[in-house]
Amino acid sequence: MNIQQNISLKPYNTFGIDARAAHFVEIRSLEELQELLKTEGSSNKLVLSGGSNMLITEDLEQLVVYLNIKGKKVIEETHNSVLVEAMAGENWHEFVLWTLAQDYGGIENLSLIPGNCGTAPIQNIGAYGVELKDVFDSCEAVEVQTGRVKSFSREDCQFGYRDSFFKNAGKDRYIITSIRLNLTKNEHKLNTSYGAIESELQKQQIEKPTIKDVSEAVISIRQSKLPDPKLIGNSGSFFKNPVLSAEEFREFNQEHPRAPHYQVAEDEFKVPAGWLIEQCGLKGSRFGDAGVHKNQALVLVNYGSASGNEILDLADMIRETVLRKFGIEIVPEVNIISSIR
Repeated sequence: MNIQQNISLKPYNTFGIDARAAHFVEIRSLEELQELLKTEGSSNKLVLSGGSNMLITEDLEQLVVYLNIKGKKVIEETHNSVLVEAMAGENWHEFVLWTLAQDYGGIENLSLIPGNCGTAPIQNIGAYGVELKDVFDSCEAVEVQTGRVKSFSREDCQFGYRDSFFKNAGKDRYIITSIRLNLTKNEHKLNTSYGAIESELQKQQIEKPTIKDVSEAVISIRQSKLPDPKLIGNSGSFFKNPVLSAEEFREFNQEHPRAPHYQVAEDEFKVPAGWLIEQCGLKGSRFGDAGVHKNQALVLVNYGSASGNEILDLADMIRETVLRKFGIEIVPEVNIISSIR
C-alpha cells in the first residue's frame, strides 16, 4: 500500500475532469482497506471506484482512496436461481457480460451502465424498467470508523429512486466492498416493455428474445443515444427524472398534454428530465468545453478541458431554466465532489 502525492484524477473519473489529489492510494484487498482505516483514521477521505457518478469541482486536499478490489463468483445455486457475488472494483458492464455468458438472467436491462459494482447500490442503478434492488440480495461494507465488516440486506439498504441508505444516513460511514445478487438460471423473466427495447428487437426481427438479445438491444439503444465516456467525458444521466404528485401532474398535463410520462405509483408520475431540458432549447448547446449532448439532453459532457465548476455552472443554469419554464425542479443524480479542508 503506497500513498502517492499530487496525482491527477483525470483517469479516475468518467467526466475527465483534470483535478488533482494531494494524497492518493490504491486499495486492492479488504485487508489493505482495513489497514488503511486503522492507520489513517476515519476522517478526510474520498473513496473512488468507477468514478462514473461524480463531478469533481476542484483539486482535493483529502486522501483519495481508489477502491480496486477484484473478484466474482457463484455463492450458491438451485435449479432456477443463482446467488452471485462481485467485489467492489469489478466493472459493472463486464460483470453483466459475465452473468450473460453463464446464462444468468436479471440484469440484462442494466447493460452498459458505467461504473463499478461497489457503487451500484449507492445509486440503486436502474435502466429500462429494471433497478438493482429488483435482484439485490445483500452487500458487505466496511465501517470507516472501526474497520469492521457489516452485511446489509436489501431492506437495510433502504433503496429508493436512485437513492439508498448509503447516500443518506450511511454516507461517509461505510465503504461497500462486495455485492450479492439473486439471478435466474432457466425461467428468465424478460422485461422488454420499457423504452425502445421492443422496437429494437422488432428491428432485428427477433420474436422470441433471450437475455442476451435484450442486453444487445439495450446496448444498441444506449450507444445510439449516449456518448462513450472514453471519447467524450460524461457521467451518463446528470439529472434525476422528477416525480410529480397526482395533483402536480394534473396541472402539468393540462398545460403540456403531449409530454411523455410514466406512472410509478397510484399518485405519482415521472416526467423525463431530458424532455424538459430539450423543450427549453438546450439540447446540443455548448458553452466552451461544457455542453449538453446533441442526442440526449439528460447528459452533460466535457468536450475536452472543461473544469468541474464549468460543468456545475451549466447544470445550475439548466435547473433554473427548467424551473422558470415548467415550475419543476430537477436535481442532479451525480455526486458533486469538492475538497474537505
